[in-house]
Amino acid sequence: MKFIIAVIQPFKLDDVREALAELGIQGMTTTEVRGFGRQKGHKEIYRGSEYSINYVPKIKLEIAVPDDLADRVAEVVRESAHTGNIGDGKIFVLDLESAVRVRTGESGTEAL
Repeated sequence: MKFIIAVIQPFKLDDVREALAELGIQGMTTTEVRGFGRQKGHKEIYRGSEYSINYVPKIKLEIAVPDDLADRVAEVVRESAHTGNIGDGKIFVLDLESAVRVRTGESGTEAL
């Protein structure tokens, strides 16, 4: 099993969710996060004063998938989150040792 963590632009969340649903992915966890990379934040003007925003809002996705779907899921996320602009995000694919469904006690890929 693989655990995919993706950090994307907030406005691309619905596009990514729809693309993953078409692929047959039935669940994921999303978290509103803030961070910076090459964007290094941005400046905003509020009531005539300029403020430096050092951390940019992003969405973090966490998706557990069987090994055979991991590459395709990562590619679908990349394609659907892509804008071509700096700050599009990152995708990390990690090995997932085990998973257990709390309700039924199923484990492994059955728990996904």
